[in-house]
Amino acid sequence: MRGILLVSFAVLSLCAPGCGGAAEIGEKCDQSGSRDECVDGAICTNGTSGSFCRKVCAAQTDCSATEACNGVSGSSEKSCQPE
Repeated sequence: MRGILLVSFAVLSLCAPGCGGAAEIGEKCDQSGSRDECVDGAICTNGTSGSFCRKVCAAQTDCSATEACNGVSGSSEKSCQPE
């Protein structure tokens, strides 16, 4: 029984970093223009320091005062990007 628990723990430990689901807004992602990597309402957006999940926007009013609603490479969508 103890062996089964140890194996289960080991499998869960290995899976946790890569099996955690979609990235939250502000977290790193890999493919700019993809919504698959990010939580609902966010899109992977490239920037000067890599790609991050950003909130999808249709107009500037959807973003905070420190962000701009700009186009996302690899898609026809826009996201709230730091100015």
